[in-house]
Amino acid sequence: MKPILKLYRGYANDQELIVMGHVFKPTSKKDYDFQKRNFKNATSVIGMFRIKTQANADVYLEHDGVKIHTKTLDDGYFKFCIPLKEKSHYGWMEYSVSIVYGKEEIRETASYIRPHKGNFGFISDIDDTFLVSHTRNPLKKLYILLFRNVYARKVFENVVAHYQALSAAGKNNPNEQNAFFYVSSSEWNLYRFITQFSEINGLPKAVLLLKDIKTSLTDLFLTGRGDHNHKFEKIKHVLEFYPDLQYTLLGDDSQHDPYLYENICKIFPVNVIAVYIRQTGNSKKEKTISALKNLESLNVKVCYFRESSEAIAHSKSIGLIS
Repeated sequence: MKPILKLYRGYANDQELIVMGHVFKPTSKKDYDFQKRNFKNATSVIGMFRIKTQANADVYLEHDGVKIHTKTLDDGYFKFCIPLKEKSHYGWMEYSVSIVYGKEEIRETASYIRPHKGNFGFISDIDDTFLVSHTRNPLKKLYILLFRNVYARKVFENVVAHYQALSAAGKNNPNEQNAFFYVSSSEWNLYRFITQFSEINGLPKAVLLLKDIKTSLTDLFLTGRGDHNHKFEKIKHVLEFYPDLQYTLLGDDSQHDPYLYENICKIFPVNVIAVYIRQTGNSKKEKTISALKNLESLNVKVCYFRESSEAIAHSKSIGLIS
């Protein structure tokens, strides 16, 4: 058995590169199998929340011909924030990280984005924003997570068309996409599930910013719940990291998105141009309506919608997409 090295998508601006991942203790458990069904899927999901992390493990990043050394934090998480000297490339690029076990080097490769010059950035929630999750019903949400594999999970109708149009907004080159970030209260345990789900359904390739990893079965039953300050801090960080972009925030009314986004817009009064909130219940929520009205007074375009076709029509009406 060998330790497991997991890398996540990173991101860069003109001055800095940020990449991150986890190191897990050696285990005989198989990785999450996306094609298993019913109880076998549940066993795989439970396994993702019982994995043990490796604290203070040596980790090496190779970049621009230099090998940079750091160690994992107490929860096995590592993050390299390094100054960038090479400024010639844009789009998605690969990076490589390694650990050493005995005399063997364990190496993994992932990608990071340096956004093409442009105008737009998009930050989206995941659960009940594009992935049907039933967050308002915690027992149903848990049941679906356990007993529906990644191929059986659903996106909302027309949400992919909307996100693809946003990804291409303002771009003439089909090989260039706007920067997308998926920021969620889900934990890093679900990273591979979310990236696989996004690829299967044709959603834009995005950087994921998730909550601290969980390593006990109890945490599985609370996944995606609790303090949402993490989302606020992650979104704030993205806007500070790319201050020249004009942002659109996409979320839903099942938890705290409208109020998080309201606070973000108050702090960044010139950076956010539009906010989209999906209605998850049978009727619109008065508190959400009030928050969005307040955003309109800050000159932010808002759309509180039930169907993604409404969001698409709104994006066209404000000139965000054609």
